[in-house]
Amino acid sequence: MNFRVQRAALVEAVSQVSKAVSQKTTIPILTGIKVSADDTGLTLTGMNSDLTIQVRIPHRVDDKEQVNVERIGNIVLPGRILGDIVRKLPGDEVEWTVDRLITTIRSGQAQFQLNGLDAEEYPRLPQLEEHQTFSMQADLLKSMIRQTGFAVSTQEARGVLTGVLCQLKNGRLIFVATDSHRLSRREAEVEADPELDLHNVVIPGKSLSELAKILADQDGWVDVVVADNQILVKADNLLFFSRLLEGNYPDTNRVIPQGGISEMVTSTREMLESVERASLISRDGRDNVIKWTVKAEGHVEVTSAAQDVGVATEEVPAKVSGEELTISFNARYMMEALRAVDSEEIRITFTGTMTPFVIQPADREDALHLIVPIRTR
Repeated sequence: MNFRVQRAALVEAVSQVSKAVSQKTTIPILTGIKVSADDTGLTLTGMNSDLTIQVRIPHRVDDKEQVNVERIGNIVLPGRILGDIVRKLPGDEVEWTVDRLITTIRSGQAQFQLNGLDAEEYPRLPQLEEHQTFSMQADLLKSMIRQTGFAVSTQEARGVLTGVLCQLKNGRLIFVATDSHRLSRREAEVEADPELDLHNVVIPGKSLSELAKILADQDGWVDVVVADNQILVKADNLLFFSRLLEGNYPDTNRVIPQGGISEMVTSTREMLESVERASLISRDGRDNVIKWTVKAEGHVEVTSAAQDVGVATEEVPAKVSGEELTISFNARYMMEALRAVDSEEIRITFTGTMTPFVIQPADREDALHLIVPIRTR
């Protein structure tokens, strides 16, 4: 095995597949990155019990040579060490030679020799039937992850609630995440067979977080393949596999209120900045509680207090209709929801002082965030 590769392309590929490399595992070879060279370019693979990421560096990109393979072959090298080495190599090009599992990496004046493992012992990629497939813009997928993924439960004991529910019907994709204290939901049209119906596909939140990072520089379209216990996302020179979570996701439709007793429309940015300021006082408290008093005369009074710190009070202009009310909630939940709203104005609908309230973009209904209030004395 012998090839030359542009260092920048190698650094990027190693960085991406490293997200799936196991640091602690009973299978030693999974702490490594598999490197395969063939006549068309270079392929790197990382794998753990939840994720498999494969990145391809093609021979040429935009008429610029990325890889020149002189002798094909495969090797598995320690993932963490390989990542550290390629990031610190001095030259623009890397020469790579493998002889009897001993890998020599040269760049500029630097040379490293690493002991590799036999690639034949590396697990094969999952083989999925691709009859449940839909396509969407990479930017849309990233946006849907950003607007829902933060609401998953971080407690592993919560099972399916550590994942994002993915549903598809009549070409409309829905992502839902909840930790039982708040809920985020996003809908979008995608390219799919009208007959394709997905109703209980639960993707680990951690997997989607890594996918969003990997797709950061991707544009164009991605294909999503759903199988019994795996999901595959295919983009340019990228394959991203994730296991799916077992169990039935709860029916969240019944907790989303229809209508309300009071509604307000206000600036997303102004409200976010106000909550951030109020949180400076409340953030060290157990529930980081902030109180809103919604006034009929057209503003919201934002208040936070901490016995050992002090009090913050501020008024934010709003268009208010319906009853006046006072409601308390976790400031972090509100800030994360407001940061996920990609609209200049928000519409917030209240059903009572102790029942969940809904935050939506004022100009659309394809996204919503629900927060459960906190009871205060």
